[in-house]
Amino acid sequence: MRIYIWLFIFVLGGCNDLESNNPSSSNDASAGVVENMSFDSETHKLGHWLNDQWEQQLDFSPQRRTYLGSKKNYDLLDDYSFKGMKDQVAWLQSSVDFMEKNFDYEELTEDGKLSWEMWKYSLERAKSGIPFLRHRYLFGRGGIHASIANFMVNLHRVDEPEDMNAYLSRLGEIDRVLDEVLVEAKKNAEDGIRQPRFAYDFAIDEVKRVTMGFPFSTSDDIPNSPLWTDAQSKISNLLESNLIGEREAQSYRERVESILGNEVSGGYERVLTWLEADRQNATESAQGVWALPNGEDYYSYRLEQMTTLSLSAEEIHQIGLAEVARLLVEMEELKSLIGFDGDLNNFFEYIREDENNYYEDSDTGREMYLEDNYNYLEEINKKLPDYFGRLPKASLEIRRVEAFREQDGAAQHYRSGTPDGSRPGVYYSHMSDMSSLPKHQVEDVLYHEGNPGHHMQISIQQELEDVPLFRTQYRTTAFVEGWGLYAEKLAKEMGGFEDPMSDFGRLSGEIWRAIRLVVDTGIHAKAWTEEEAVEYFFNNSDSSAATIQSEIKRYFASPGQATAYKIGMISIQQARRNAEKLLGEKFDIKEFHDVILGAGALPLPLMHARVERWVENSL
Repeated sequence: MRIYIWLFIFVLGGCNDLESNNPSSSNDASAGVVENMSFDSETHKLGHWLNDQWEQQLDFSPQRRTYLGSKKNYDLLDDYSFKGMKDQVAWLQSSVDFMEKNFDYEELTEDGKLSWEMWKYSLERAKSGIPFLRHRYLFGRGGIHASIANFMVNLHRVDEPEDMNAYLSRLGEIDRVLDEVLVEAKKNAEDGIRQPRFAYDFAIDEVKRVTMGFPFSTSDDIPNSPLWTDAQSKISNLLESNLIGEREAQSYRERVESILGNEVSGGYERVLTWLEADRQNATESAQGVWALPNGEDYYSYRLEQMTTLSLSAEEIHQIGLAEVARLLVEMEELKSLIGFDGDLNNFFEYIREDENNYYEDSDTGREMYLEDNYNYLEEINKKLPDYFGRLPKASLEIRRVEAFREQDGAAQHYRSGTPDGSRPGVYYSHMSDMSSLPKHQVEDVLYHEGNPGHHMQISIQQELEDVPLFRTQYRTTAFVEGWGLYAEKLAKEMGGFEDPMSDFGRLSGEIWRAIRLVVDTGIHAKAWTEEEAVEYFFNNSDSSAATIQSEIKRYFASPGQATAYKIGMISIQQARRNAEKLLGEKFDIKEFHDVILGAGALPLPLMHARVERWVENSL
């Protein structure tokens, strides 16, 4: 799963109205909320106050509001400067200070205490990242240069003329956003923080694809640019709905052409010029963050951010080695059941080379791929009520990634819908190279990204009604990705993977995440080269060389993120085993899953504490 909006106190960045959201004004407003109303309990009082704080926090990010389906500040984009991020942390510090002074923790219910702990945890998490703001790679694959276009195309809805006016305003801010990030990227480079050279190449290619075509260029043999095409579609929809006339439509077209051809074009040209010039200063051979100034401390920070646990790189590396060894045994057993005559490496090669394991690299093949996904989704959905009390209301769509951000071999990902259901959840797949989507792994990835994985977990979280609003949106990577991987194994319990080859695909998916523990720590803590990482991955999986190379580049670019999946899965499995052991026949799988999903995407220690309380109350 990927979230394409940059940073908003760990989810995306933004601050457009700092004057009205500084710590002092926040304290004044908070006092009014709790002093001018009566509440029947301390928990009710805290929940009401936290909802007010969440509303204030959203003022830092107009883009986050849009992501959630709101049209407040619909004409603004976020503040992407590091100063803006520091201002957000200062605001959050004042908010937590107020909470600790004005609410009695001991008077709260267990769920009220959980809300308190999560709000405070969000501050601790934010503060720990401040020393490492300069360590982040800002213009890698899918960076702001691509994600801002994705935001405009897929998230800014135009239902009426006012929305189109807001769209134009936001288009006019793109160059400001690009310049803000460019300023920080240049400072990072001055401090010796540069991403590997291949990441520059990814970014350069993406910038060129966003700006290819009219009105950025006028060549007759180049199609219209993605942003121009999107704007034309939005204008046409208004025209067809009789909300505007042809005169207004033409005016909109002229304004879009002017903004894209001038401000937006200029912003992208400045980014492209710098990327092409600075590329030569990056190392040709990729290096992990160990090579960066203070790289060891940065990696420790990233591991704790991603896993929510205090595990060292060496501990994670050893967990990975043990899991790879265990899963290779399971794969060997399943290979024998399938009846393959040869060792496991021979079987890996057979899977890579077997043409029957791949869809045709054509529109027909892509249609078959989508059809298979929807069929698996339909079957697993029928079984959800047997394993869950809470079920998601939001719908799920499966789509091909837009051409301007599609990458051969890049990982599938999920984008959540809006809490009100006005925008569905979407499972995105890169289909430019169908050889990266082998048939035996289709079922497994669908369960991870869709149901009972990301779509189910995030939709249920967004639909929670009995918790403060911030808990419906707060994400921890270990919980979200750990649940996604747990869901793959759960789907087998639910009757999925009837075909042994698909079940082998499930094991392929799990060992892939175990390999990540070894490879990520190898790259960033043990100075593994890209070639060493690729070799280890290839020797222990059936993934294609192209997929592995794409994955390894991802690990270089996002240190620690790849460790969250398996660590999160192991943690959820441990919580379940402990509950099953203590409750015996009283254990109810539906109740367990509702406990796990019914409080939001918690840090793993808080998740365990919640399960332990449920067990105690159930004995």
